[in-house]
Amino acid sequence: MNTREQRFNCPVAARCGGCQLSRMNYQEQLRHKQQKVEQLLSGLCPVEPIIGMENPFHYRNKVHAVLSVDKRGTPISGVYAMGTHRVVPVRSCLIEDRRADRIIQTIVAMLPKFKLRIYNEYTHRGFLRHILIRTGEKTGQIMVVLVATSLEFPGKKAFVAALVEKHPEITTIVLNLNQRETSMVLGKKETILYGPGFMEDELCGKRFRISPQSFYQVNAKQTEVLYRKAIEYASLTGRETLLDAYCGTGTIGLCASDGVKSLIGVELNADAVRDAKENARLNTVTNAKFVCDDAGRFMVKMARDGFPLDVLIMDPPRAGSDEKFLSSVLTLMPERIVYVSCNPETLARDAAFLVKGGYKAVKAVPVDMFPCTEHVETVMLLSRQEAR
Repeated sequence: MNTREQRFNCPVAARCGGCQLSRMNYQEQLRHKQQKVEQLLSGLCPVEPIIGMENPFHYRNKVHAVLSVDKRGTPISGVYAMGTHRVVPVRSCLIEDRRADRIIQTIVAMLPKFKLRIYNEYTHRGFLRHILIRTGEKTGQIMVVLVATSLEFPGKKAFVAALVEKHPEITTIVLNLNQRETSMVLGKKETILYGPGFMEDELCGKRFRISPQSFYQVNAKQTEVLYRKAIEYASLTGRETLLDAYCGTGTIGLCASDGVKSLIGVELNADAVRDAKENARLNTVTNAKFVCDDAGRFMVKMARDGFPLDVLIMDPPRAGSDEKFLSSVLTLMPERIVYVSCNPETLARDAAFLVKGGYKAVKAVPVDMFPCTEHVETVMLLSRQEAR
């Protein structure tokens, strides 16, 4: 059967709630998302056909498992049921990397032998809270992050040796400290148990370093599709100055860097800016500069200083951009804007603001980054209208 006609027959879908479209086959999911984007962008611009996956299964390269115990006290791993802190046991997931699922089940099976107690969020006692696995699509590297309530790990050498013996594909293991009584998965402190403490992967021919705290898209195959479409929309000739707003660790800007005269990345998160600079060095990109600043404030300063900007790529969070940021875009008035959005509702709102300010929404295309879920990414091109 064609993968696009297959249904996601998951036995825990009703209890988990993470895959909202699991009752549809993949072709139906794509039609649903296409219609959603077309309705929201109606009157703004034409919408090209959605770009789906050839194989929409096991795409998540970041897998997070919550640890708990069943009624008999046996360790289990799984996910929180949507809107609750009730753990739904999951041994394998149709959208998660198979290698990650296997490693998680091995770790869970090892816990009793090594007398590692699972954290109880009601009594706040116990050692191990979560397991986070990240896998490299192109490199094959695998990072295991054990989230615990202490960096004191009795028997850690024996535990690591046993785990790596069972899974020699693991390239690094990190112990992360999280003592907070919140739903946040990772804490700020960590120690390396095995390997370099980070992993690397490749996107669009560029190599990126990924630490436990780094943001990295969870679907590498579709991220390349998304980025290539954004770069195509940008119509780069090698003469442009490109501003990558909300640049994070610099992935999309660095993927576009070969086609521009200069790249400026702006990001408010200092850790992400540090990673972006390291990624530029890793790829010997010499025409890029990364700045830790509010993107809107930075653009206002660029306009005040008369700094020319040809192309803006913006990839804001789900809430979209605020009027302060959008107003700064209208102050600077780059020739082209490529808006990469994870929420078509806020994209429609922000694009309407930019259109009122002198831009034309030229075209948009949805990219299915998250099969089986309601989420859809969209790339839109806006072009500055010439004054009449």
